[in-house]
Amino acid sequence: MHLSAAINSFKSSNLISWKTTGKLQQTLAGCIELSGKTLQSGKVSKVKIWPGFTGQGRYFEFHSNLIPASIDFVRESLLCTSLCKDGYKIRTVEHLLSALEAKGIDNCRIQIQSLDSEDTEVEVPIFDGSANAWVEAIEQVGRKEALDRCGNNVEKLAPYLSEPFYVSRNDSFMVSFPASKVHISCGIDFPKVNSFVLWYADC
Repeated sequence: MHLSAAINSFKSSNLISWKTTGKLQQTLAGCIELSGKTLQSGKVSKVKIWPGFTGQGRYFEFHSNLIPASIDFVRESLLCTSLCKDGYKIRTVEHLLSALEAKGIDNCRIQIQSLDSEDTEVEVPIFDGSANAWVEAIEQVGRKEALDRCGNNVEKLAPYLSEPFYVSRNDSFMVSFPASKVHISCGIDFPKVNSFVLWYADC
């Protein structure tokens, strides 16, 4: 199954079910502001991340347009993950969103802007090419329990895979299996240097 078909499959099937976790939704304890050069265009962009209310999730704000960080808005793009809505596109979101997920930030508003006010596309700064800058910024401000607009907390839901799922493109592939905890194995083959590298991670 190719990427576009995989996205449609997630939207239209029962592959994913949502279950309670016994944990409360979290948000940032303060505001994060970082700016830097981007990878694809080389332009400078600025990002401000604000605490959010429960149920809002993680979403971007670009030229007053709101784009949820959801698979529903993912568009295929070269060497990065892009979100697109109503003609506006945000590129290279993967490191920032990975950091927010890893640090348990369920709700936040991500304001992003480029130096050119006429741009309809913008990229998240690349920094050192990893999520490290975002992780450090999140750890510096900390996190807190997220509340709704009435001051109530809400339990966190998590997606669970109900059956094995397979995606492939050219010589790359990904396979997911239902499991009680997250375990990731990934590898890359470098045929020109006769080398194969394999990583493992447990979450």
